[in-house]
Amino acid sequence: MSTAFDVSKARSHFPALQQDHQVYFDNAGGSQVLSTVASSVKDYLEETNVQLGASYNVAKQSTDIQDKGLEAAAKFMGAEVDEVVIGPSTTQLFSNLSQILSLPPHSELILSSLDHEANISSWVRLASLHSHTIKWWTPSPSSPILTPSNLRPLLSEKTALVTCTHTSNVLGTIHDIRAIAEEVHKIPGARLCVDGVALAPHRGVDVRALGVDFYSFSWYKVYGPHIAILYASRETQKTLGSLGHYFHTGQDLSTKLGLASASYELVAAIPKIVDYFGPDKQKTWEEIAEHEERIQAILLDYLRKREDVTIHGVAEADKRLRVPVVSFTVKGRSSKDVVEAIEGRSNFGCRWGHFYSKRLVDDLLGLEGCDGVVRVSMVHYNTGESPCGLGACGWN
Repeated sequence: MSTAFDVSKARSHFPALQQDHQVYFDNAGGSQVLSTVASSVKDYLEETNVQLGASYNVAKQSTDIQDKGLEAAAKFMGAEVDEVVIGPSTTQLFSNLSQILSLPPHSELILSSLDHEANISSWVRLASLHSHTIKWWTPSPSSPILTPSNLRPLLSEKTALVTCTHTSNVLGTIHDIRAIAEEVHKIPGARLCVDGVALAPHRGVDVRALGVDFYSFSWYKVYGPHIAILYASRETQKTLGSLGHYFHTGQDLSTKLGLASASYELVAAIPKIVDYFGPDKQKTWEEIAEHEERIQAILLDYLRKREDVTIHGVAEADKRLRVPVVSFTVKGRSSKDVVEAIEGRSNFGCRWGHFYSKRLVDDLLGLEGCDGVVRVSMVHYNTGESPCGLGACGWN
C-alpha cells in the first residue's frame, strides 16, 4: 500500500466515524457524509435559502452558489455544465431520460442482467411502450463479467441502446467501459448508457475518456448528500426531447431534465465533495485504490480459506478488476442468519439481500427463493483492522 494514504486523516473528515458504536460495512448502500458537506447544507439553509434568478442580493448569491455547484459536479466527471443535470437519484434520472429518449421504430435494446434495476426497469418500460425488442446481455455464471466479446453477438444494425453497469453493486467487478463503448459505437446511431453508482466512490470518472453517451451516479454514495448526476453528451442531446415547460427553450440538459432543479442546499454542497479529493485528484484516487485493494485482500483471503464459503465474482483483491464490495454465501446457512450472527457479536454493520440487482442474484447466481448474498461493502475510510475482525466475530 502507498504510504502516502493516511486513513486516519481521511477518517477525521467524517463526523460519524468519530464515534465508537458502529463499523460501517454497508457503504455501497450509502457512504458517510463529510463534515464540510453537512456544514454547507446548514449554511445554505440558514443564509441563502431563496428562489434562484431574482435580482436582489441574496438571490444573486444563491444563484452563484448553484452555478458553482453544477460546475464542480460537471468537472468532477470530466463534463461541461450544459452536459449534466442534478436529480434526486440515479433511478429517477434514468426514468426521466427514458421519457425523452426517442429511438427508431422496431429498435433493439441490449440490457445487462448484471445491473441494478435502476438501469433496467426504465428501459423495459420504454421497450414495452414502443414495441422495441429487448436482448439480455448475460455473461457466463462462471465468469460474470461484461466484455466486448460477450456483447458482440447481441449487436445488430437495429441496436439503438446498450445499458450496463460500470461496476456491479453486488460483485464489485469493474467493467472495461471504454472498450465496450467502442464496440457499441461500431453500430451507427447506437448509444451506451452506464450506471456508475458502484464505481464512483472508488475511482475517478472521466466521461470523455470513457466515450459514453449517458452516465449517472449518486452523490450520497460519494460522501455527499442524497442527490445524483446524469451526463448526456452534446451529440446525443440533439436527439432528446424535453420534460421542461413549453416556454423553457434552452437546449442544455438541465433545461430538458431538471424539472424545477434539484434541492438547492444539496447542490451547494457538491464543491465540498470535490475539494475533499484535493488538487491532484488522480493521485488521490490512485492512493485510495491501493488502500482499498489492501483492506479487501484481508477479507477475501479469510473467505477463501473457508470451504463453506462461495465468493461471488472475482475472488482476488486486484484493484484493476474489482472494488471492495464483497458478496458471498455460506453453505447450509441463510445469508440473513449470517448477517444477524455477525451483527449479534460485533458492532459491524453489513447486509444481506439482492440490493436491487435481483435479476443477477436470482437468475445468474441461482439464488432465487433464497435471501440473497451477504454483502460487505467498504470504502477508503475503512481500516485494515475492520475487515480482519469480521472473521473473529464469526457465524458458526
